[in-house]
Amino acid sequence: MAGDTAVLEADAVSLRFGGVRALSDVSFAVQRGEIFSIIGPNGAGKTSMVNCVSGRYRPTEGRILFEGQDVTPLRPNRRAALGIGRTFQNLALFGHMSVLDNIMVGRHNLLGAGFLRGMVYWIGGAQKEELNHRREVEEIIDFLEIQHVRKATAGTLSYGLRKRVELARAIALKPRLILLDEPMAGMNLEEKEDMARFIVDLNEEWGMSVLMIEHDMGVVMDISHRIMVLDFGRKIAEGVPDAVLADPDVRRAYLGEADEVVHEDGEPATT
Repeated sequence: MAGDTAVLEADAVSLRFGGVRALSDVSFAVQRGEIFSIIGPNGAGKTSMVNCVSGRYRPTEGRILFEGQDVTPLRPNRRAALGIGRTFQNLALFGHMSVLDNIMVGRHNLLGAGFLRGMVYWIGGAQKEELNHRREVEEIIDFLEIQHVRKATAGTLSYGLRKRVELARAIALKPRLILLDEPMAGMNLEEKEDMARFIVDLNEEWGMSVLMIEHDMGVVMDISHRIMVLDFGRKIAEGVPDAVLADPDVRRAYLGEADEVVHEDGEPATT
């Protein structure tokens, strides 16, 4: 395993649902300060793996370590408090709340009792604490370029903007590791380019390590430092993007390419 340089380690993780094996003996490490992507065909176990990391699922076998600590038995809220944030493949915003309030929800683990009392009666430290949280949220709003919708009701926004608000809520806790489950899904080209830029800036400027699931291979190749490929719950490849993309097992499993056969006349054919 990666030892002191790893922010996250999955150690021989297996996951079963009754007689169905979703993950089989998967091990990998996300290095501190890198963008690590998981790819694979539909049903390969990608989201199951991220759910094991976030605490939504508990592995049947194996361990999850965050910054050297075994977090396998911890619930999602405890992992979030330690510094693991996440977004979801399907939007999980509070549609009736404003963008600002949705992002404030993301800071719930940082809000002390003084803040909660201050919601009823603003005095002393409670007022100061809320102002500090508001400043942090405004910084995120500026970073993600959503100033123009900060007071809008989240449910009225376009799909691309709602995805951006969900990212804002996930980073509101200032996690050291953020889990992104298909952040580009359903976006047009311009929205994807913006989201990719934000992810790179989170990694390079905010110092967040990133574990990402994404189907858009162009994005994965452009911004990932390393990639792991799953197929039927098993790891079939891991490494830098160019090496993984050239792996014949990956090309067969993920890209659907057949083995090349050469006829006697020297012309290639596929089977």
